[in-house]
Amino acid sequence: QQAQEPPAVKGLSVATKVRRTMSSRVHEAVKAIALCHNVTPVYESNGVTDQAEAERHYEDSCRVYQASSPDEVALVQWTESVGLTLVGRDQSSVQLRSPGGHILNFTILQIFPFTYESKRMGIIVRDESTGEITFYMKGADVVMAGIVQYNDWLEEECGNMAREGLRVLVVAKKSLTEEQYQDFEARYVQAKLSVHDRSLKVATVIESLEMEMELLCLTGVEDQLQTDVRPTLETLRNAGIKVWMLTGDKLETATCTAKNAHLVTRTQDIHIFRLVTNRGEAHLELNAFRRKHDCALVISGDSLEVLVPQYYEYEFMELACQCPAVVCCRCAPTQKAQIVRLLQERTGKLTCAVGDGGNDVSMIQEADCGVGVEGKEGKQASLAADFSITQFKHLGRLLMVHGRNSYKRSAALSQFVIHRSLCISTMQAVFSSVFYFASVPLYQGFLIIGYSTIYTMFPVFSLVLDKDVKSEVAMLYPELYKDLLKGRPLSYKTFLIWVLISIYQGSIIMYGALLLFESEFVHIVAISFTSLILTELLMVALTIQTWHWLMIVAELLSLSCYIASLVFLHEFIDVYFIATLSFLWKVTVITLVSCLPLYVLKYLRRRFSPPSYSKLTS
Repeated sequence: QQAQEPPAVKGLSVATKVRRTMSSRVHEAVKAIALCHNVTPVYESNGVTDQAEAERHYEDSCRVYQASSPDEVALVQWTESVGLTLVGRDQSSVQLRSPGGHILNFTILQIFPFTYESKRMGIIVRDESTGEITFYMKGADVVMAGIVQYNDWLEEECGNMAREGLRVLVVAKKSLTEEQYQDFEARYVQAKLSVHDRSLKVATVIESLEMEMELLCLTGVEDQLQTDVRPTLETLRNAGIKVWMLTGDKLETATCTAKNAHLVTRTQDIHIFRLVTNRGEAHLELNAFRRKHDCALVISGDSLEVLVPQYYEYEFMELACQCPAVVCCRCAPTQKAQIVRLLQERTGKLTCAVGDGGNDVSMIQEADCGVGVEGKEGKQASLAADFSITQFKHLGRLLMVHGRNSYKRSAALSQFVIHRSLCISTMQAVFSSVFYFASVPLYQGFLIIGYSTIYTMFPVFSLVLDKDVKSEVAMLYPELYKDLLKGRPLSYKTFLIWVLISIYQGSIIMYGALLLFESEFVHIVAISFTSLILTELLMVALTIQTWHWLMIVAELLSLSCYIASLVFLHEFIDVYFIATLSFLWKVTVITLVSCLPLYVLKYLRRRFSPPSYSKLTS
């Protein structure tokens, strides 16, 4: 605000001058934040106000900001809250509204977009009211420190804001004369028309402007760290899953975020890996790190670039994998993917990458399992991922409940499919050996097709509904997930057990049918095939942990289909024989001998060596 009356006292004159200078500097800083961005205001019709009418009068109720990053939108919303509102933007102009309601028009002369290599963005605008040409720039403090004029407070304040968990941007400006801009534009156009080394020449021309810029302000944007991160990370740790945080933030911000999220506990030591530039420094720092025990590691992307591809890749990964938590800061998107690939190659473990922004896409696609969080950063990560979640806290349920159930169900289903096929193969082998290896099939036509489909398909595939514990219990005790890390549900041991079961049951059914049949070959087929179907249905019932009503329907449906189809199978099965008492007791005896020992063994194992989850379900 301009002073309306001239001051009468000299001391007041000096104070007013200082106040006016500070006011103009604050105004310039706010104006720079309101102009240097890629945000576009969009006016949406709300059913009452016409869209064109709203855009013409810049109605606040209809305005929505659109940008590639939520940080950009946050900055523009802040300038609106202090009185300088972005009301219009197209490819060549920007309109701002002052607190007094005046529209300030600016012409966009050049835009230099943000890149991960440059870590900054810039814009050159001309004020339509005064004709002044100004070059505004904002970027990371590490690059802007060498661009702005020397000052003694930038580094200290950036460190203070970073330790509060804020993403720091440095905003600066440079006034240009018409001659300076025309000279720059000519060189810039010439560089863009170059055939060789175009990118390098364009960057060189832009850097000629980026010198001795006036530092305006620092902005700190809080990352969208949700309150549900802490319990989720605690759940993952208890489940035996190691968590690495890969971020583009600076070291202080990344360390603060890791502490706030409880990735690093308050009592845990943190080893900050010093910046290394050559092999000697890397060797000394690795030796210092080797002497630390049970401490979290914080390392920058620049140090990783020296360590990993060049000198001490194996040694670093061996030490880092022993840490309870690792934080990699100042990581480029390609580095994130590289770290995931190294973990896969060096440890042989499965990796799961979780991200919410476009810079996490390469990491998500490189991992064995990619999870995208759909939030304010957009949908790039969720579209590129295998699984998409709306909040980070859902990751716990995705792994502890759905992931655990999926693994155990897939293990049971795959082993049961092997058992089903191996059982009938064993019967065919026994049958052929008894009849001097004659090339005579035991089951022909529809019998073999029906066995693989309608007779056993429904109960076997109903195993995908099985679960050993309730979802609430799996979330409450993430330690149950540790059993999966050992690979016990699906291993060579379990595979061999199922092979032995298949050979035992196939042999019992076949030899039992051969011993108990009376005179005709068709009786062997009737007895053995019926016993085989009943054995499969009983084995599914033996495998199930928690019954679902669809499982019961599947069992009854399969049995009903077999009984109903006997009417049409008179070519293969003697219909009159299966109605006799002799057939029933023979089938019952063979089925009991093939299944009862397995039920007894299962009971004894549960009695004397119960699994961990049985203690929670009892």
